[in-house]
Amino acid sequence: MKRALTLLLAALSTAAPTIAGAAPDGDWTTYGHDKGGQRHSPLTQITPANVASLVPAWVYHMKPPADPAATDANAEAQRIAEGGAFSRRRSRFAGSQATPLVIDGRLYLSTPYGRVVALDPASGKELWATAIPGPGQPSLRGVEYWPGDGTIGPRIVFGTRDGRLIALDAATGAFAQGFGVNGVVEMKTAEVLNGGEARFYGMTSPPIVHGNLIITGSAVQEFPPKGAAGDIRAWDARTGALVWTFHTVPRAGEPGSESWAPGSTAQRSGVNAWGFLTLDAARGIVYVPLGAPAFDRYGGDRHGDNLFSTTLVALDAQTGKRLWHFQVIRHDIWDGDLESPPLLLDVAGRPAVALTSKSGLLFVLDRVTGKPIHPVADRRFPKSDVPGEQASPTQPIPTITPPLARTTFTLKDVATLTPELEQGCKAWIAANHMKPGGLYVPVGFNQVTISFPGLQGGSNWGGMAYDPDSGLLLVNTSDLGQVTSLVPSKGPLPYERGPVSGRFQLEGTRLLCQQPPWGRLSAVNARTGKLVWQVPLGVTDSLPEGKRLTGRPNIGGAITTASGLTFIGASDDSRFRAFATRTGKLLWETKLDASAHATPVTYTAAGRQFVTVTSTGGSFLDSPLTSDTVTAFALPENAR
Repeated sequence: MKRALTLLLAALSTAAPTIAGAAPDGDWTTYGHDKGGQRHSPLTQITPANVASLVPAWVYHMKPPADPAATDANAEAQRIAEGGAFSRRRSRFAGSQATPLVIDGRLYLSTPYGRVVALDPASGKELWATAIPGPGQPSLRGVEYWPGDGTIGPRIVFGTRDGRLIALDAATGAFAQGFGVNGVVEMKTAEVLNGGEARFYGMTSPPIVHGNLIITGSAVQEFPPKGAAGDIRAWDARTGALVWTFHTVPRAGEPGSESWAPGSTAQRSGVNAWGFLTLDAARGIVYVPLGAPAFDRYGGDRHGDNLFSTTLVALDAQTGKRLWHFQVIRHDIWDGDLESPPLLLDVAGRPAVALTSKSGLLFVLDRVTGKPIHPVADRRFPKSDVPGEQASPTQPIPTITPPLARTTFTLKDVATLTPELEQGCKAWIAANHMKPGGLYVPVGFNQVTISFPGLQGGSNWGGMAYDPDSGLLLVNTSDLGQVTSLVPSKGPLPYERGPVSGRFQLEGTRLLCQQPPWGRLSAVNARTGKLVWQVPLGVTDSLPEGKRLTGRPNIGGAITTASGLTFIGASDDSRFRAFATRTGKLLWETKLDASAHATPVTYTAAGRQFVTVTSTGGSFLDSPLTSDTVTAFALPENAR
């Protein structure tokens, strides 16, 4: 009996919580709300019954006024509170995909105007703003928070597009003394540059903090094939000293090096985590989604499966030691990056990690062992007709969850929404002798291939949200195809993309050439892997009435709340929406000044629940850049 009690207590002391690194109820302390990336808030003030009453509570303009004596643009919050309309500032804008953090009564945000700011989350008033000198903008998608160690106070940490890691004092915005040189660490070391150009190394997404470590990915080149390494690194949050490095392209003799042709790993670029890392804080495991090797459309110079490209790797967060890996695409020649955050959850009592990718596939793995929880089968795919290319004969495919985005196309699938669209697309396809393609069909040699999904996914960096009450994973995807071919080249590789290369859409329009949907929001039962519902995400305003609910290409992600709501912008139609999580019913939408290609947050301040989103347009979807706003929505004061 005594031995049994001892074993029980030991088990309880080592048990990991369902959400690793959970945030306080009213805060949003890291990109994914919790370190495991569930993006689920326990807040319930805004409900399915009252969400249609949401109104703008305040607006923050990220672009500083050109004239310091000009009226403070952030007085917009007062105008809105008094019933005023949005004012569009008619000047040149820059794109942002940033998700704010809300911690201890402050909202922290990186902006595309060379500044990091702290705002009052209840009013949008600017508390401090720090200009980041140098050519590299602060992280495109937000910042991370280090709570301090009891001696050193909290810091805001982030990378820049030109490869610096920066720490600011969270209270004042001052550059953190004792961290690197005046708060700045130069990440472009000789080891990581591989003899390549420094201008191809930087960060576009925030790092993740574990204890006193800042763990970073990077954005590197996609061409030419040799250049900066995509290694994962950890830095001391107090001093900025480098603590460990994981080689994403294995060095000679390291595990995985046998999956590359001899000599092909030297100075290889790509295989980087330009998206988001997640963390099981209790177990001390960091989950790293890695991208394709450079060049990501031809691999004749790198025969083999090419670990750890397009692979989820689990590392010991303290040491960087590899614990396990799961390769989603072997020998990636489709730019199928795993940039979305691996989402940690429990499935039937098992610790799990869910992963989506540009391929539109959803994998659910045991997060301790890396073994699939839902079945995965190896399926055969066509060979490449490009001389010298050796496509992998098989790829892993989930067998229960269907693809969440279009993975096939035939000439019978040409869009027929209007006669002009149908005729224009058919003429374009015929004039360029395009051949239909699909999932893991190699791009043709000297023949334009219609690939689904295209370079934008599938599921892109926005990834998933999870509602633990219903057990549903919420995933937004784009049905955005790509046309391209490989042709002979005089460059560093024997082949390059052909002259007909781009999105599968009618030239001069934003109309796609296949039948809708063109973008979707899906809910998958995490326990069974089965699709529960799927709805179009977005409308095409230029189409005739009755044909506009097409879904739209989208970038960004969703969040869920305990009241049963899913909030999402993402689509390129400048809307922000709320859906019923269990059914997919649209409950509320509002038109913004620009598309919100960012993941929103929700939090409480001054007793009020806010839902806040960045909307500028831009991104690789080429949405019009027509705004610089961060908008907070809330229920009217008299409606709570």
